[in-house]
Amino acid sequence: MDKLRIAVIGAGYMGSFHAGKFAASGGAELVAIADTDAARAVRLAGEFGCAHVTDFRELLPPHFSGLDAACVAVPTGEHYQVARACLEAGVHVLVEKPLSRTLAEADALVDLARARSLVLQVGHLQRFNPAFRALAAAPGQPLFIDIERLAPFKARGTDIDVVLDLMIHDLDLVLALARAPVGKVSACGFRVLTDTLDLANARIEFADGCVANVSASRVSQLAVRKLRIFRDDGYSSADLHVQRLRHARGNGGGIEESDQGFERVDELGAQAADFLRAVREGAAPLVSGAQGRAALALAQRIGELIAQRPAR
Repeated sequence: MDKLRIAVIGAGYMGSFHAGKFAASGGAELVAIADTDAARAVRLAGEFGCAHVTDFRELLPPHFSGLDAACVAVPTGEHYQVARACLEAGVHVLVEKPLSRTLAEADALVDLARARSLVLQVGHLQRFNPAFRALAAAPGQPLFIDIERLAPFKARGTDIDVVLDLMIHDLDLVLALARAPVGKVSACGFRVLTDTLDLANARIEFADGCVANVSASRVSQLAVRKLRIFRDDGYSSADLHVQRLRHARGNGGGIEESDQGFERVDELGAQAADFLRAVREGAAPLVSGAQGRAALALAQRIGELIAQRPAR
C-alpha cells in the first residue's frame, strides 16, 4: 500500500516526538514540518529530511494537494483554528489533548469531521498503556476508581492549568472505565508556583453508583501515575508509569494476590499506528473526537467548580 502523507504542525516538545514516530513508521511518509518559528521548523525538518514551512496553510489546497493527514501539536489555544483548517481541506487530524479550549470549538470540530467522514483523533496517550487496556477489558463494572498523577514542575505547558494539562488524561481514563453518565462532581484546587491551578482533586459520582477520585499535581518531587480500581470480586492496582498490574481477589475467606506484567509499549508510537490504521481503514480511532470532547467537558466542569470556591 502507498504510504499516507502526513505533516506535523508544531515543532515544539511534543511535535518533535510525533515527527519521530511518523518518520519511523512504515505506513507513513513525513512530508513536512510546520511551525511559526522558522529556526525550529528548519531544525526539525532537517533531522527527518522533509520540507518545512512557517505557515501550515501552505500544506493545504490550493497551495498543496498531496497531504492525507496532519498531527496538530501547537499550543492549546491554536488547536481549533489549525484542526478546523485541516479538516475543511479534507485532511485527517490527530490533535494533542485537550481537543480545544472550549466545548463550542470541540463540538464544531467533531461535527465537521463527521460531516466530511474524516478521522479526528485526540492524543490521550494513556489509552494505549497495556496495563490500562487490560483493566478496561476486564469484566464487571467498577465500584470505585482512584487515580493519582503527580509530576515534577516544568515551565512547559503552564499556559493551561493542571486540570487541562494533566488531570484530563485521567478523566478520559475514568470515563472509559466507568462507561456511565456523570452525575455529581465536587472538586478543589490550588495555585502554588504559577498563576493557574497547579494541583487539583475531583470526586466524580456516576449514574450507576460508581465513584472516582482523581488527583493531579505538577509540583511534585516525584513522577507518579497510579490507578486503583475496585470491583465486586476484588481490586487491581496499576502502575501506569512502569506498565504493570497487581491484582487482589477473594479466595475462600482469604486474599489471593498476583502480579501481571506486559511487554513494554511505546504509547506514542502505538497512538501513531492507531491513527494511521483509522485513516487507512476509514475506521474509528481508539480515542475519537467525541471522546476527547467528553473529557474536555468534564475537565471544564471541574475547573468551574474550583473557580467557585473561596480564593485562598
